[in-house]
Amino acid sequence: MDSEAHAPLVHGVRIRLLRRGDAAGLSEAYLRNRQHLAAWEPERDEAFFTPRHQWDTIRAKLAQHSVGQEVPWVLVDHDDPAYIIGAVTLTGIVRGPFLNANLGYWVDSSLNRRGIGSAAVRFATDHARTELGLHRVQAATLLHNVPSRSILRRAGFREIGVAPQYLKIAGRWQDHLLHQLLLHS
Repeated sequence: MDSEAHAPLVHGVRIRLLRRGDAAGLSEAYLRNRQHLAAWEPERDEAFFTPRHQWDTIRAKLAQHSVGQEVPWVLVDHDDPAYIIGAVTLTGIVRGPFLNANLGYWVDSSLNRRGIGSAAVRFATDHARTELGLHRVQAATLLHNVPSRSILRRAGFREIGVAPQYLKIAGRWQDHLLHQLLLHS
């Protein structure tokens, strides 16, 4: 998908590749969702929520995209493609015999339970299969993140085990449930 394309997802939401000009929109989206995301993400300092920090992050993500190691998308309002309401990203893309990527995603708290997360995950895994030719996509959720686990289950992911103290989330090392989706069996 070209960076200017806006693929429709569901409920007036579109998906497109992250752009250099998205720093202010991402900053606003993270500020709106600061409390909602705090339980699911690493602790963030004040700088994280600034357009300057988001610009640095965008630059790094686009550099990874240019060498085929990441695909960063944003979810945007159909009527205002600068209004960011979430993200879905394939990271750590590995070629060779592994053909694998990690999946991450979030949706604006005001839009939860509308199928947007599920549509975004399906979009990303379809892209991983058809455009990237990957064999496997993996994801990790906190054990108590039932909504995210449900999204992955609906997309065909299988739980494959618990990784103790996998990531430092909300200020402490927490166990995660690992999931995988085999794209080519």
